[in-house]
Amino acid sequence: MTQPQRPWWKSEDWVVVWIGLLSIAAVLLGYKPASLTLKWTSPGQIPGLFSAPLLALAAAGWLLSAIGVHLLDGRVAEFTKGFPAVFLLGLVAHLCAGNATAGAWGIEFVIFALIAGLLVSNTAGTPAWLQPAVRTEFYIKTGIILMGATIIFSEILQAGALGILQSVLVVAVVWYFSFWLARKLRLDDEFAAMLSTAVSICGVSAAIAACGAIQGDRRKLSYITSIVLIVAVPMIVIQPWLIRTFSIPDAVAGAWLGGTLDTTGSVVAAGELISETATKVGTIVKFSQNVLIGLAAFLLSLWWSAKSAQSPSVSVIWERFPKFVLGFVAASLFSSFLLHPTAAAQAKPALTSLRNMWFAMAFVSIGLETKFTDLLTTEQGRPFWSFLGAQTFNAIWTLILAWLIFGGVFFPVPKF
Repeated sequence: MTQPQRPWWKSEDWVVVWIGLLSIAAVLLGYKPASLTLKWTSPGQIPGLFSAPLLALAAAGWLLSAIGVHLLDGRVAEFTKGFPAVFLLGLVAHLCAGNATAGAWGIEFVIFALIAGLLVSNTAGTPAWLQPAVRTEFYIKTGIILMGATIIFSEILQAGALGILQSVLVVAVVWYFSFWLARKLRLDDEFAAMLSTAVSICGVSAAIAACGAIQGDRRKLSYITSIVLIVAVPMIVIQPWLIRTFSIPDAVAGAWLGGTLDTTGSVVAAGELISETATKVGTIVKFSQNVLIGLAAFLLSLWWSAKSAQSPSVSVIWERFPKFVLGFVAASLFSSFLLHPTAAAQAKPALTSLRNMWFAMAFVSIGLETKFTDLLTTEQGRPFWSFLGAQTFNAIWTLILAWLIFGGVFFPVPKF
């Protein structure tokens, strides 16, 4: 017997849009979630994880998630059994990232969240009761929508066209090279497209948008998201060291960091090790690349439709286009042009806390779904070496562009 088709508004991409917009509305109506910035230096200063504000945040996270789970598959009771563990692991990740040493090295909570999940999955294994709460894409898509609400176009335009120019050149050239290299290493087009998008734009978020656009294999997506975060760790440490060693100018350094590191938080942390100028330029460049997620998803939908021998009509492109990207774009446009700047600034800390909650649970889930052995054995390790080669090219090409665009070669060095 054929299963009835799900209503469009109950597909995962649309459900996360409803949850993301509900979260934004709650913040605008006055909801102030607990901050997940848990700073400490010595063991005696470690913040408690079971304070009333954090328990309230956990309750809000469960409620929003439970609404989404109910709309998706109705397994709310099973989800509820595992949710506290996923949330707690994410909270521990924030606690580890709040340590002064981790902050000095720029190691962000997403790295600790991945490690926490990996420790469980590669030792005792992810237990059956926890698996219904392991919902990587649901968590991260919701977080991406909230991330959109914190991207204000006026902030991006502070660097004029320079940040956008670099972002476009990085994404176009690095994507093409990465795809070419992946195909040379005999990866299929699906693997190559997701990997190339992850390297060229902004890591995990872009990979998930690409997967939605081409309706890709979730196992390949899980592999790519894991390798993105694992490779990010040495980059966060090595790039600031290279900048200081070779006395790279601050604006160039920031543009390089913003174009290569995969999350805004890691860009800010690494930039703080250099200067305020490096942090500002890096953040603007990273925001500029983040904005390209929507365009990349549209172009991938168009290309994949044509490649699949389907006429790239409006209906086909609409079917393939990842709808959560619309939530990301709508949230950004709303915050940029419809919300008063003062209200947007006041809402940003709360939106960031909720975004970081979703991202922490997403990266814990990635770890819980990943086995170390898979990283080097999948397709004889070809995806791993393809990613490393593409990321190396990305670092070199982006440094050249940063020097040409922000180093005073073709344009005056922007002043902040």
